Amino acid sequence: MTMQDVAGQTATKPKLALYWAASCGGCEIAILELHEKVLEVPANFDLVFWPVAMDVKYADVEGMEPDSIDLCLFNGAIRTSENEHLAQVLREKSKTLVAFGSCAMEGCIPGLANATTKEAIFNAAYHASPSTVNPDRVEPQTIWDLPEGQVSLPTFFESVKTLDQVVDVDYFIPGCPPEAHRIWEVIELIVSGGPLPPPGAVIGAGDQTVCEECLRTREEKRIKEFVRPHQIIADPELCLLDQGIVCMGPATRSGCGGLCVGAGSPCRGCYGPPPNVRDQGLNMMSALASVVDATEATEIQAILDQIADPVGTFHRFSLPHSTFGRVQP
Repeated sequence: MTMQDVAGQTATKPKLALYWAASCGGCEIAILELHEKVLEVPANFDLVFWPVAMDVKYADVEGMEPDSIDLCLFNGAIRTSENEHLAQVLREKSKTLVAFGSCAMEGCIPGLANATTKEAIFNAAYHASPSTVNPDRVEPQTIWDLPEGQVSLPTFFESVKTLDQVVDVDYFIPGCPPEAHRIWEVIELIVSGGPLPPPGAVIGAGDQTVCEECLRTREEKRIKEFVRPHQIIADPELCLLDQGIVCMGPATRSGCGGLCVGAGSPCRGCYGPPPNVRDQGLNMMSALASVVDATEATEIQAILDQIADPVGTFHRFSLPHSTFGRVQP
């Protein structure tokens, strides 16, 4: 199956690139979750760069002409100089660059490293872990001379960045990872040649909140106590937030189908903030403040103190892209 031009002649297939920066690889697996439809990807696109699946060297893509790649799905945050370099290269070579998934869009789980410092991370990884034996306190060096020649490693940045904090991004596809049917919607949109949304738009997602997709009954109860999911047997029919479980649904964009809440697990916020919300975490804090059943400051604080790991709860997927950007050391 190839794309046809208006004259009925076989047209050159658009070129597609995919890249995996600082992420777990779930977005790559999400491509495979298209199941049999994944066969239509190479049928409609010429895959020119996909390091996880193809033996293509960086030099190959660096040697391409500017704008020679029609679509690039870039997943992963910017953790190292290698990630940043490839972001800049793929921006130059791509007509349309998409921040694919939560890591590229908001920083996601790698971005929680912004709650600490590079020094602390290196200390934990190379010195302080119970299984590490490193009496000479050796750490990775960006440049090292060996008899065979000089070798190098990427620079490990102090802070994790999102893709749009490094280069201009045309579109954003949220999710950790994006749901397969949403990915297919985007592919169909590109293949059809139909009108595209304005640059900077979030695509492959809804325009409401997860609460609108959730089938649980919400009574908007006042909350006197917060609990973690393992501490209670939640009513399967009632809103988890009404039961005192912190659920990010009110501050998260729709598009996932409410899968987590449907399975009894609270929404963690991976589809990012809903439209017109700048900071997902602050938006959720505001939502909780409106339902806490207390009037005295000390009582309010006691209730809020029951929320374990506020940064990891409210900015689990969005710390680098939040108002704070990182926790100041």
